[in-house]
Amino acid sequence: MSGLSGYGENATALTEQYESVAFADVHRDVLHLFPSRPSRILDIGAGTGRDAAALSRLGHDVTAVEPTVELRNAGVRIHAATPIRWIDDSLPELTAVRSDGGRYDVVLLTAVWMHLDEAHRAIAMPHIAALLNPNGRIVMSLRHGPVPAGRTMYDVSAAETIELAASVGLRCIHRNDREDMLGRGDVSWSFLGLEAR
Repeated sequence: MSGLSGYGENATALTEQYESVAFADVHRDVLHLFPSRPSRILDIGAGTGRDAAALSRLGHDVTAVEPTVELRNAGVRIHAATPIRWIDDSLPELTAVRSDGGRYDVVLLTAVWMHLDEAHRAIAMPHIAALLNPNGRIVMSLRHGPVPAGRTMYDVSAAETIELAASVGLRCIHRNDREDMLGRGDVSWSFLGLEAR
């Protein structure tokens, strides 16, 4: 997947950046979308496992999907004491995850979707929707702004994502926009909650 470029080479700096902010701060606007009871959660593009570890500590059964070996290895090391199942897989196909046959109450995509071009997003969305339990939710964030050097990102709007989700039977139950957590003035984010009907 072209969206992986720039991550392995910069894994050390990215690990420090990812782990420097707390799950509750990153996801403050969508915390209400996560179940309070222990649930099955799939974190796609889990990076170093910051979110996966936080959710696991809350009592959830968490599977973390990360295709960049350097980030996955960092996550396994940093969060070794936290029960997380790690899988080497990537969008849009999610071949390993889908062959596993599991279903999830929440699928989390933090700063992932903009790495897929339009054609790959059209392939990925039905695959993700098919992984949801009845009334399951997708919680995702979309990055807007200039693309860092050496990386591949695409301009993707919340409206387009909501429309694509609707085409596979998901309804939008939450949308908000906010500033960048790291103080980058030219970067902003959209947070979406999508629910299986």
